[in-house]
Amino acid sequence: MNLDYYLQRLIGRATCRLGPHARLMPSARIRNVRGDSDCIVIGAHSVIRGELMTLSHGGRIQIGSWCYLGEGSRIWSAASVQIGNRVLIAHGVDIFDNLTHPVDPVARHKQIREIFTTGHPRAIDLDERAIMIDDDVWIGAGAFLKRGLRIGARAIVAAGSVVTKDVAEGAVVAGNPARVVKSIAEA
Repeated sequence: MNLDYYLQRLIGRATCRLGPHARLMPSARIRNVRGDSDCIVIGAHSVIRGELMTLSHGGRIQIGSWCYLGEGSRIWSAASVQIGNRVLIAHGVDIFDNLTHPVDPVARHKQIREIFTTGHPRAIDLDERAIMIDDDVWIGAGAFLKRGLRIGARAIVAAGSVVTKDVAEGAVVAGNPARVVKSIAEA
């Protein structure tokens, strides 16, 4: 199991809810800045090697059963990231439902100053938009998913793709920005 998870629980920090037989591997990091363990839920038999983080002003991460999150992958939520069942997310994938920093430079500096001195701000607008990843999706290594997306069931996101728009069920997308290259039926 994951030593970081146990240490955080030992000192009373919020972590996550693990379903039966779900595993946090040694490389996994749970950063529940929101402070509510019910805001990160990992389904039965899922394996996490990457980082799950909620921000202090909001965020919810729900991962279904039999999912995989690869090493070096990050899911950062200030709104909501919902992942269906049997979803494979390869190594080095970034999924952010927010901008992570304000666009305005004055507000951005204020946010960073606050993070450095007192912690993540509890009130901030990061243009949050929920992300939904349906069942049986495969996201290739090094992909980036932008906020406000829905990835349809059985879709494949090719390695290195930057997804800026919704992906239809059974579509295979690739590139920057990601475009449909074929459907699962053609594969």
